[in-house]
Amino acid sequence: MAKKRPQTKAAAKPQITNGEIPVVGAREPCPCNSGRRYKACHGRAAAHAVTELVQRPFDGLPSECDWIALRELVPAATVTLTLKDALPEDVPSVTLATVLPMAWPALRRDDGSVLLALQNDTSSGDLSRDLADTLERALATKPGTAVRAVRVSAEGPRLQDLLDPAAPFEPVVHSGFEFWVPSTAEQATPEVAASLERANAAAIPTVKLSSVDSAYWCETPEKNHLRWVMPHPEEKLLDALARLHAAGTSTLGEGTRLVGSFRAHGLIVPVWDLPSAMGAEECEKPAAAFAERLADALAADAPLTAEERRSRGGLTNRQVTLS
Repeated sequence: MAKKRPQTKAAAKPQITNGEIPVVGAREPCPCNSGRRYKACHGRAAAHAVTELVQRPFDGLPSECDWIALRELVPAATVTLTLKDALPEDVPSVTLATVLPMAWPALRRDDGSVLLALQNDTSSGDLSRDLADTLERALATKPGTAVRAVRVSAEGPRLQDLLDPAAPFEPVVHSGFEFWVPSTAEQATPEVAASLERANAAAIPTVKLSSVDSAYWCETPEKNHLRWVMPHPEEKLLDALARLHAAGTSTLGEGTRLVGSFRAHGLIVPVWDLPSAMGAEECEKPAAAFAERLADALAADAPLTAEERRSRGGLTNRQVTLS
């Protein structure tokens, strides 16, 4: 028989204060002074209060696949954003960044420009609405100020309401996070400098392919990978990948292997293992050739064969949901 666990004292109840409890990082102490981490205290209540989970928060934005890649896969990248309305006179530019120092949601630089972080935790079920709220607050805050996280109203605008849908979305992938402090005139504080050093040490070398859309090569100590965010409906894409896998044409060349996929923000991200000697440039032609094979497989409408169904089951079993 299993032994009974010793009884413990009940956890202390949150010391609720007057006014709204501010949002902080999940692992930080809860501002209500309960002594517990935020995620186990008022952060849990905030999570339970979410009534709507938007599966595809970037749907309708130009380059939805690249938004997902920058949110989930790419360590260091920036993109210049164009708003539907004119920027305030004292805001020269708005730039999307994968992450910012100290996990800031956004930063208004000394020169008035705005950096908006994409990879932060959010307070609601709609990532697009959370980012739009942060962006609006960043535009209105004073220069030289970091924007903090807050709970977002369900009635606020979304990125789709603020960004120009006709503007290009062109990610620039960086080898590190030096873009946090782009000039000698803007010196990093000791905290930011330490955060920069940690971030640079953890960054995985990543390159965006130019021959196909939304495919990112990355280097790890044991092997390299290609992670490719694809816009096709999930069931149709899995069928097409299964057809190619069963036919032995799902690879990107000798020593490569389609190992599975992620599901992220409503889209599928196939992943290939690559030899350590295969760099990003060596992926360009094989990726373009695979895109042509995939297009043919997506156009096929015959029922899957028994072998193709087995391939599909293997791919599905190796699928991981990121968000």
